Amino acid sequence: MKLDGHDGPVKLKVFDSLFVPLAKWSMLLTGNYRCITPEDPQAIRDAVHGDLKVSQSIYDHVDAIARKLGADPEDQVPFAKYAKAAESLLKPSSAARAVAAGAPFIERVDLLVKLISHQLGMANAHIDRTVDIVDQKLNERLESSAGI
Repeated sequence: MKLDGHDGPVKLKVFDSLFVPLAKWSMLLTGNYRCITPEDPQAIRDAVHGDLKVSQSIYDHVDAIARKLGADPEDQVPFAKYAKAAESLLKPSSAARAVAAGAPFIERVDLLVKLISHQLGMANAHIDRTVDIVDQKLNERLESSAGI
């Protein structure tokens, strides 16, 4: 983006579809939020490739939710492409690092997707488990920051 002839602080991309941002949901639920574990955070690579079959099922399920909301399959990133990219993601996600550092609050796309999936009658046990783990870790952070 150019502003008065200078590069702006934000890079904007224009898409014909309003649903392009939903393509990220599959990546976030398959990798980023699954970096948060009951113990220490894990790398995105390990979250995705630790059980590739489960990862693909989560990814495909979240893609199906986005399509149910109106997303075009052409706007979505294929799982194989995401899984390949995840091979080089050797650190935990920023959400997992924040929780490990003691943050009591993070952006909760995992919870948003869970709530939408339940409203659509498309609940998923893997997503529900991820949300439960994130809830547990954040509750621990809240209790420790409150001195409970």
